[in-house]
Amino acid sequence: MTLRIELQPKLDLRAANSLVDALRHAAGADVILDASKVSHLGTLCLQALIAAAKDHKTEGTKFVLERASDTFINHLAIFGFSIETFAEDAA
Repeated sequence: MTLRIELQPKLDLRAANSLVDALRHAAGADVILDASKVSHLGTLCLQALIAAAKDHKTEGTKFVLERASDTFINHLAIFGFSIETFAEDAA
């Protein structure tokens, strides 16, 4: 089963709980994240995404980030990460 999750535009402290809930719900399934509308990426949501990517790698399920907005990519770079952080080989 593959679940699609559209990330909220503002991934800040307020969005962290709902993001974590969505990622927990997706445990055990292949996940495709749509980051096309992200206009802000905060540290807690970034931590949740990285942890989920690592969990999926451990479980052997896919965790794919697609259609990342320029802002999402730029915010990753500010934190010292890149889109490759979420690649299956890098997670």
